[in-house]
Amino acid sequence: MFKLAHISDVHLGPLPRLTIRELASKRITGFFNWHRNRRRQMFGDTLASVLADIDTKDPDHLVITGDLVNLASGREITAVSDWLAAAGKPDMISLVPGNHDAYVPGAYERSTAAWYPYMRGDIAPESAADIEHCFPYLRVRGQVAIIGCSTAVATPPFAASGYFGRRQARETVNMLRAAGEAGLFRVVLIHHPPIRGATSMHKRMLGIRRFAATVRAGGAELVLHGHTHLNTVYALKGQTNSIPVVGIASASQSPGGHKPPAGYNLFTITGSPGHWQILRERHELTGDGTKLRLAETTRFGSAGAVMAPFVERHAVDV
Repeated sequence: MFKLAHISDVHLGPLPRLTIRELASKRITGFFNWHRNRRRQMFGDTLASVLADIDTKDPDHLVITGDLVNLASGREITAVSDWLAAAGKPDMISLVPGNHDAYVPGAYERSTAAWYPYMRGDIAPESAADIEHCFPYLRVRGQVAIIGCSTAVATPPFAASGYFGRRQARETVNMLRAAGEAGLFRVVLIHHPPIRGATSMHKRMLGIRRFAATVRAGGAELVLHGHTHLNTVYALKGQTNSIPVVGIASASQSPGGHKPPAGYNLFTITGSPGHWQILRERHELTGDGTKLRLAETTRFGSAGAVMAPFVERHAVDV
């Protein structure tokens, strides 16, 4: 048995002071968006509550699917480094970057270098000497292979799209195949949802078809993403199975907003190759923001090598 916790879109706050030079870019639009909207909807104690509740479940590993900062300023990137160090050791936490972590040109390189210990593959160099080729990475934890992919790219104002390119696709296929041959349960991490129509055009992932072909050719048991700040379950076609594609609300979203309140997914993985079983428990912040509750469970079962998602799914009233 392996327990995997999943959070996303941390958007660590509060927003630090920015210099005029830092604001003379796309950051100016994000700065006003933060003060008009996000500041009132996201609170630091919400994130702390989510992590505290995850702690009580004693997961084997925590994954974070991007958007750890808001405007990717130097102070924010440093604050996230400190937050990660407090959250857990690099071998216990795996993350991939999101579009906010690459908010302006140069931010992707700075954030990836700063958080590299949490995105370093098992056989990768000790330091992020080659930022361009950090992704995909492969980490093996118990019976689980974690493959981290990046869709983070700097975009123009009012755009939040991502990109999954050919080189990354080729290397991801190879990692997936090797992990499958080793009899491992394969989890793919990516920030943007790899599903058509899951988000608006200016926020979509370029390379959705390429990603779908990648996981089908390489094989995978589970895909986790963020970006939309929504609790969603989709599926992609695999070689002999349907691959669950699961998103989660922002880990910092307070109750009462237009997006679901903060929460996390807890996946309990059991079984063996061709006979994997997944229990997903989605926990979310209560309406008064004082605690988290079990909001929904989903079982992904397999019959032989054919995984049939959504066999059992129900909301939990408390």
